[in-house]
Amino acid sequence: MKERLPGGALVVNIEVTSTTVQRGDIIHLGGRACRVRDLFQLPQGAKQLVFESGELLTIHTCTRLAVMRTLRGR
Repeated sequence: MKERLPGGALVVNIEVTSTTVQRGDIIHLGGRACRVRDLFQLPQGAKQLVFESGELLTIHTCTRLAVMRTLRGR
């Protein structure tokens, strides 16, 4: 699904893994939207995500998450 925001930004729903997740991605967990503020590489390809709320989530290489990502117009 694609949706345009004011200012020309495009929001898309995509599936990410520990290798493709990015800062700014929005992940819905427990009915709450959590924006990724920072991420850290862990052993065996895992990543620890830090959300704007301060909460942490560790995802492994086989973890797949649906996220909303804002794409800026060029």
